[in-house]
Amino acid sequence: MPQRLGDNGRVLANDQQPTTNDQPVTRLHLPVWLRPPAKHQRQTFALQFLPLYVVVAVLLFLVLSTGISYLLPAGTPRLWGALLAKAILAVAMTVPAFAISRIEGRPFGDFGLPATHALGKLFWMGVLWGLCFLSLLLVILRVAGALSYGGVALHGAHIWKLATFWAIFFLCVAVFEEFTFRGYTQFAIQQVAGFWPAAVLLSGIFAYIHHSNPGETWFGTLGAGAVALFFCFTLRRIGNLWFAVGMHAAWDWAQSFFYGVPDSGVVEPGHLLQTSLHGPAWLTGGTVGPEGSVLLFALIAVMWFVFARIFPARPISPRRHGDTEKNA
Repeated sequence: MPQRLGDNGRVLANDQQPTTNDQPVTRLHLPVWLRPPAKHQRQTFALQFLPLYVVVAVLLFLVLSTGISYLLPAGTPRLWGALLAKAILAVAMTVPAFAISRIEGRPFGDFGLPATHALGKLFWMGVLWGLCFLSLLLVILRVAGALSYGGVALHGAHIWKLATFWAIFFLCVAVFEEFTFRGYTQFAIQQVAGFWPAAVLLSGIFAYIHHSNPGETWFGTLGAGAVALFFCFTLRRIGNLWFAVGMHAAWDWAQSFFYGVPDSGVVEPGHLLQTSLHGPAWLTGGTVGPEGSVLLFALIAVMWFVFARIFPARPISPRRHGDTEKNA
């Protein structure tokens, strides 16, 4: 069998690969099913990491939550435990995707949360949208005689303390839910099925999961799915999730803390205003809150139209969460 020589004339072993300077090369040896596909195979194998992503995320959440439960002192307030749980969920869903991005040799930002846009202009624009459009919905309910305010429930330092707590809480919720349903999973599935089929599928799952909330109804579930589709539209137009994260966090913060109305059937403690809804459930949302109102669908239509005018369709680089807007 002929001997193979490196660039410097040194005899190579049978399994050794020559390099330009014949220096030892450190390679990451992965199982075949973990190796990134070749460029011509990327569409076919786009889903190869999705089952692993879900499994690792669940295991990571269980490990972290179990470890923290042992570290937390007895008698820790329930709200602090809930905040830690949401933060752990956000970490558990993003860390496996970061590992996948390293294996595939792509930036983590391709999955929707580029670090360069973190808490930047798009995020704060989303915050403004969440506050303004949620307030508009409640103003309409107020004018219709379906909503009334009973005064301020908090005073003094409790206001800013709880405002900050709920802001951090709902930021964790927004990062977790947006990345779980419109981050890596959306990116992977759309490579095979296309953007909007993937968006409809994941928005349906998102809505169905919300149906398990206490006080949620099937009409409110449809509302959650419609909001999810709007967030998908924002992703489609701007190429990342930071606007959706900001709007999602602000929308939930305004409902649960500032106005004190039910949020997808859940009423959180420690809210600023004492707000009550009264009237037919189709108008007020009933136990669901404003997200169960028929007015929500009209509001989403308005938001969709306004957002489309501000962010017109334009080509989006395949490195920015999928195909282009125009060749959808």
